[in-house]
Amino acid sequence: MVEVVKMSAPNPNSWADLLAEGRLPRFALIMLGVWLNAADSLVTATILPSVGADLGGYAYFSWATAGFFVGAILAGASSGRLSEMFGLRSATALAGVVMAVGCVMSAAAPDVGTFLAGRLVQGLGSGWISGFAMVAIAFLFPERHLARVFAAVTFVWGIATILGPLFGGVVVQLGDWRDVFWLFALQTAVFSAAAPFLLGGEGKATGGPGIPWTQLGVLGVGVAAIAVADLLKSPVLSIGMVAAGLAILVLVVRIDGRLRVRLLPRAAGDLGTVSGAGYLAMFALTAASMGFSIYGPPILQQLRGFSPLAAGYAIGAESAAWTLAAMAVAGATGLWEVRWMRLGALLLVASLAILALTMADGHFAWVLLGGSLMGAAFGFSWAFMARQMLAVLSDDDRAIGSSAITAVRQTGAAAGAAISGVAANLVGFSAGLTDASARAAAVWIFVAVIPLALVGAWAMFRMTGSAKTSLP
Repeated sequence: MVEVVKMSAPNPNSWADLLAEGRLPRFALIMLGVWLNAADSLVTATILPSVGADLGGYAYFSWATAGFFVGAILAGASSGRLSEMFGLRSATALAGVVMAVGCVMSAAAPDVGTFLAGRLVQGLGSGWISGFAMVAIAFLFPERHLARVFAAVTFVWGIATILGPLFGGVVVQLGDWRDVFWLFALQTAVFSAAAPFLLGGEGKATGGPGIPWTQLGVLGVGVAAIAVADLLKSPVLSIGMVAAGLAILVLVVRIDGRLRVRLLPRAAGDLGTVSGAGYLAMFALTAASMGFSIYGPPILQQLRGFSPLAAGYAIGAESAAWTLAAMAVAGATGLWEVRWMRLGALLLVASLAILALTMADGHFAWVLLGGSLMGAAFGFSWAFMARQMLAVLSDDDRAIGSSAITAVRQTGAAAGAAISGVAANLVGFSAGLTDASARAAAVWIFVAVIPLALVGAWAMFRMTGSAKTSLP
């Protein structure tokens, strides 16, 4: 009697299956793109003092980040349409070229104006790389693998949050701040050269030709209004500018559905759908989380005597928790997806309350707990949110819907940074970093965004509960 040995098939929802059938090179390229986007957006924190000493322009520090951010948002918002027009391979390769040019501009800058222009171009290239990565994930990976791919994206972001500033600091200590951008230019050149060969089997959506210039223009005005809000000295003008910027962003959603060439999926403005509720949740929850990473380091340095590096790594507890939580729940399916998503939204609200109560004077363990809960909130929920939103998109909307996830997240980050900045400035932060201003800011930067977190939690429950699961 001959015994037949049957080889068991690989688990269809495993990391091994994810990287099988030729998907490993695509996965590696996408992760390199995520690293470039994440690390370049974070590296300036440790090199700006050296840039200022070399080029002058200390007054423009915020614009080194703001310019990058504006470019990234506009590029990310248009990446879905560009991938349709030029094809994913060509568009991704070109995005790498744009980012490399921006890095060279900053590296070779003779003055602060050229440096800031280089940061804007880097933002454009980085935003396109990030947006095209989302399109590639949507088209090149089976739906069963999306949660794991997004978990890997989260892991790379977490690593970049830790290594990005450290990378900049080490390079500056051993050499010149310009070397940071030369090294990024080299990495981006490798990415651009590899894209046409590794992004095989690309898909195209059929949502119609053209770029939504009207919506991008209005989006740019809204983002710019929010970005300058914390630069204004008048509290009334600052709050008014934030409100105006948010109103303009709402206008983008309103007008998008009425135009032939769309920026967002058809259901983006309908909070009764998974897409509409999901985009609102992403925007609000991201905005609510920004104060900790921006104002946490100077508050810890002023009130607890931390060194800049120690304060940075204390804030890094958020990223570490995000990464660990995302990897831990990556294999969840069905009802557990909903449970993790809802738990994540509630944890974010809890983290803001804990930080508001303990950031200034509480035991440092509470600060670490608050930061860790904030990171875990996104780690538990983000990948599942993205997967559910992509799952309900039609073929026509798949490219723009996937790239819009990045654009919405970045827009929420810009809005949250401005709102936290306004809250900090209202209690005296702009007049100088003192014990009194740091202690007041340690409370109000979190209290001010709790309403946003509650809106995000409401949208999350709506997305996972009564929201319609198909497009109208």
